[in-house]
Amino acid sequence: MRFYPFPLALLLIAFAVLLRAADSQGNSMSTTFVAPMPMDLPDYLRPATDPAFGTNFMRITKPGALGGGVVCGTKYCSHRYSSAQAWNADQSLLVLANGCNGLCFLDGKTYAPLFHRDKGGECEWHPRDADVMICVEDRKISIWAPRTDHEDVVFVTAQYHDLQFGPSKGNPSRDGKRIAVRAVRDDGKAVVFAFDLADRFKFPDIDLAQVPGTTSSCTISPLGTNILCFQNLADGTEQRAILSVDGTLRQRWTDHHRPGHGDLTLDDDGSEVYVGISKSSPDKYHVIKRRLSDGKVTSLTGYGEAEHASSRALKRPGWVFLTYGGNPEEISANPGWAPYAREVIALRIDGSGEVRRIVQTRNAPSDYWSETHASPSPDGTQVIWSSNWGVAGGPVYDFVTRVDWPENQNKKEIVANGQP
Repeated sequence: MRFYPFPLALLLIAFAVLLRAADSQGNSMSTTFVAPMPMDLPDYLRPATDPAFGTNFMRITKPGALGGGVVCGTKYCSHRYSSAQAWNADQSLLVLANGCNGLCFLDGKTYAPLFHRDKGGECEWHPRDADVMICVEDRKISIWAPRTDHEDVVFVTAQYHDLQFGPSKGNPSRDGKRIAVRAVRDDGKAVVFAFDLADRFKFPDIDLAQVPGTTSSCTISPLGTNILCFQNLADGTEQRAILSVDGTLRQRWTDHHRPGHGDLTLDDDGSEVYVGISKSSPDKYHVIKRRLSDGKVTSLTGYGEAEHASSRALKRPGWVFLTYGGNPEEISANPGWAPYAREVIALRIDGSGEVRRIVQTRNAPSDYWSETHASPSPDGTQVIWSSNWGVAGGPVYDFVTRVDWPENQNKKEIVANGQP
C-alpha cells in the first residue's frame, strides 16, 4: 500500500477551510466571486436559507392585505431607504414606508403585520427611545408614538413652511437630541437649521444660497455638531457641503459624488465620516470613507458595483452594510474587481478589508423602487433588503436576513478587495 501524506494533508486543510467558510450561519470567509445560486421565491413568512452563504432569511411582504390594516401594493412594498432606520431602538417594531399607503408596522422579530398609520410628513425612529419617532411636517416638528398615535409637538412656526427632515436622507444625531431641518422662510429664502429636541431650541438659520447649486437634502452629523448638505449643480455634478450648526462652512467637497449613496457614522477614533460610493477619480467606483473635519478620503474596497451603503447598525460601530448590484458574468470576468454581484455584505471601515457576506439578492435591474437598499437593525443582527427575485418589472418584496456575529472572530484573517 502506498501513502500520500502530503496531498492528504492538503485535502484536510482545504476541507477545514470550507468548514470555516460555512461556519457562523454561512457568513463566508471567502472573498472570491460566488456565482448566484438558483432558488425559488420563498413563501411569505416562511423561513428560508440562502444556498450560497447558509444565512437564514424570510420574505416579509407580498401584494395584498397582510392583516392588521396593512395592505401592500401590487408593484412594491418595502422599507424606505438604505440609510433610514427600519427598526426601532429595541427592535420590537419594523416600519415599511413604500407601497403600503402610509406607514405599516410589523413585529420586529416575527415580521407579523401589526397596524397601519396614515401619518403625514416624514418620520424617523428615535435612536434611543423605542416608543417614538421624530416627525417633520410643513410647519411643525413633533415626537410621535406609533402604537398609541399620540403626538407631542415640540416646535411649530408661522415664519417657515415646507419643513423637511432631509428629505429622504435625514437622520437624528446618535443620541436622538438633534436633527437638521430644511425649510423655506417667509421671505422666500431656502434655509437649513439644527433643532435640539431635548431643549426645544432652534439654532440660527443657515442660508443655503451660500453654497453653489440646488440643495437636495441635509442631515445632522452623528455627534450633532455638523450638518451635511447634498448640492446638485446645473451640469449634473453632485457636491457636498459640511456646515457647523452655527452656520460656519467647514468643508466643501467639489468633486462629483465623492462619495454618494452613503451614510454617516463614527470612525474608530471617534471622527465623523461619510461612507459611500465614489464616482470620481482617483477612487471611482470604490467604497470610500471621507472625514467631515478635513475631507480626508480612505478607500475601503477596490473597483466594484456597490450601489448603497448603510451604517444604521448604531450598536455595532465600525461596520457599514453594502448593497452590490452588477452583472454576475461581468464581475466574474474581472478578478481585480470587488467580487460581489447582487449581494449584501458587511464591511469593516477600518481599512482592514474584513467582510461578512450576508445574502445573494437575486435582484434584476429595473427601476428605483426595485433597488435593494439593504439596511441593518440597530445591533446588526438583522438586515432588511428588497428584491424582485429576478423578474425585472415584477413585484418587489422585502426580505430580512438574520446575521450571526461570532465575537471571537479574528479580523486579520479576512482581507478583501485587493486592500492591504
